[in-house]
Amino acid sequence: MKTKLLFLISFLFFTTLFFAQNTISGRVVDQKGKPVAGANIYLEGTYDGATSSETGEFSFETTETGNKFLVVSFLLFETFKKEIDVANFKDQTVKLRENINALDAVVITAGTLESGDKARVSVLKPLDIVTTAGSAGNIIAALQTLPGTQSVGEDGRLFVRGGEASETQTFVDGIRVAQPYGATTNNLPTRSRFSPFLFSGIAFSTGGYSAEYGEALSSVLLLNTQDEADHDKTDIGLMTVGLSLGNTQKWKKSSLSVNMAYINLAPYQAAIPQNVDWNSPYQSLGGETVYRYNFTNGIFKLYASFDSEKFDLNQKNINFENPVRTDMNNNNFYLNSSYKGTFGTGWQITSGISYGYSKNKLKYDVNDIDNDENAAQLKLKLSKKVSNHFKLSFGTDYFITKFNEDFDDNVSLQASNGYNSNIAAFYTEGDIQFSKNLAAKVGFRISNNSLLDETAIAPRASLAYKVSKSSQFSFAYGDFSQAPVVNYIKYSKYHQFESEKAKHYILNYQFTKPGQTFRAEAYYKDYSNLVQYDTKDIQYNSVFNNNGSGYAKGLDLFWRDSNLYKNLEYWISYSYIDSERQYKNFPTMSTPNFIANHTLSIVTKYFITDWKSQIGFTNSYSSGRPYNDPNQTQFMNGKTKAYNSLSFNWAYLLTTQKILYFSVSNILGTQNVFGYDYARTPDVNGVYQRQAVVPTADRFFFLGFFWTISKDKNENQLKNL
Repeated sequence: MKTKLLFLISFLFFTTLFFAQNTISGRVVDQKGKPVAGANIYLEGTYDGATSSETGEFSFETTETGNKFLVVSFLLFETFKKEIDVANFKDQTVKLRENINALDAVVITAGTLESGDKARVSVLKPLDIVTTAGSAGNIIAALQTLPGTQSVGEDGRLFVRGGEASETQTFVDGIRVAQPYGATTNNLPTRSRFSPFLFSGIAFSTGGYSAEYGEALSSVLLLNTQDEADHDKTDIGLMTVGLSLGNTQKWKKSSLSVNMAYINLAPYQAAIPQNVDWNSPYQSLGGETVYRYNFTNGIFKLYASFDSEKFDLNQKNINFENPVRTDMNNNNFYLNSSYKGTFGTGWQITSGISYGYSKNKLKYDVNDIDNDENAAQLKLKLSKKVSNHFKLSFGTDYFITKFNEDFDDNVSLQASNGYNSNIAAFYTEGDIQFSKNLAAKVGFRISNNSLLDETAIAPRASLAYKVSKSSQFSFAYGDFSQAPVVNYIKYSKYHQFESEKAKHYILNYQFTKPGQTFRAEAYYKDYSNLVQYDTKDIQYNSVFNNNGSGYAKGLDLFWRDSNLYKNLEYWISYSYIDSERQYKNFPTMSTPNFIANHTLSIVTKYFITDWKSQIGFTNSYSSGRPYNDPNQTQFMNGKTKAYNSLSFNWAYLLTTQKILYFSVSNILGTQNVFGYDYARTPDVNGVYQRQAVVPTADRFFFLGFFWTISKDKNENQLKNL
């Protein structure tokens, strides 16, 4: 009996010892020491755990012993994981860090304006590029309604914060486009070669951009093609200016989109009085295509575009008794292939190659000018999220450019000029998330230009701090360099050039909430190494140097709202700029003739449900631009009258898939003047005569019918108008 009793006592003792309960307890708080209620606490690999109370406290028992991993998780915070001694973890404090990857985490916005479905903060929507009155489907015209841009009507390209149009580089899927604009001539505006149909998002940097991009003194324009087509469809367009046809085919892992367009402005030029004499109207035939293939760990894209343009016109020239004839033919081709994907342990790869070819045959008066450019880029970028707080990116670029130009005056002078340029670059950048409210980006770019025989190092840094749920501040600084434009370096065999340089300082404030965005941005740009020459026009025997300098400083404001009134959306952009340069053949520091001190754009869009219509108005205003009057002693002493243009558009849904679209620019017929051309020599009275630089026409009318054919009967081309 005693033996049985002893055995029972021993069994109960060892059973109690074996199944002994250890108590784990503590308190969950955030970084400020405030309690976190509802956090999930447990031992990894077991069912033992608890939920924190309103005061953040927790307690649970476990039969586990030794060292185990304690896990504490909650939606808005990073998961806490720590190895603990189960027997001794009592009344401990667990401090959770905010999840810096939350949707409301701070993002760096200094110098960057984004549009598209994937943009964290979008100032433009994909529809805006084509439904903004006055844009006529031109990406650049729509961007000119944003702050920081200058509307230079006689040019048509993108001028940003005191920079020439050549200071902005364009990229498609991260790969450079060497020839982003169509053919043009003196005071005849051009437009972007790219239709907005195939692009899902745009990032427009007005300065302080990433170290990933180079060879741009002022800004970069990033165009991203769609990752995936919606479904099979065919788009047909009948317009007063031409025809368009598009088709998309979608398969299980791939898709193909093709767009073609033929443009002929003869009907428009016959109906609307023109300020130039057209021998042959502007005509173009072009197309774009994107092929996409989705692999398990990435996506491959092949983008190609071509266009052939021609026009023939007579322009009055103050220096000649008879108008000067310009006959232009241009052929352009662009090919871009890219791959984005993941490999290994969280690595991301972006690679690509591009090739661009442009050939111009120009007959200007009696002179024949033929030029061609071949340009290519190879790109490789690797990035890895090292932790929740740090992402490392690095990569390399290689640019190849070959340019040749032949000049023949058909009397006595023949000349050939050109250059071959190779630029190799390496960059690295780190994204640091100190917290959900504080982030930084730091990096540098090093490049070597074989033609200029120089190596440049350009540091870049930016910082963002979130002051409330809806608002934040950002700051950006960067060094930027760019080889001189083709009009200079085509004479490299006679002169040695250096890269032009600029430093950017940007301070940004942004407020966002559903339906509303406000941005205010102050900036300062310091230019150095700008090219100067000593002749009236650029020519092979000009004496060049890189002693030029300049500055640009200003304030940009942007407000967008869709909450004021049902079905109404509008935005207001205002820019103030103070900029001067001593470059080109400027005798003194002066404001260039493409800069207006004040620029204001007001864009409205309203959908009238009963009429099945969307109407829009855009009013663009800018103060007078400077020009040089040789009849006066002071350089650049003149100012044009203020520029003003009110544009209107109307899209009417005949049926769900059939749309009638009408637009007119400058409906009030304002007589705008962009500047003045002066005679090279004075008349008999010692006066330099002049002629005004005006638009090719006071108004532009457009009427089109667009029809979509697809299995989805709700699909239409409203987003493409």
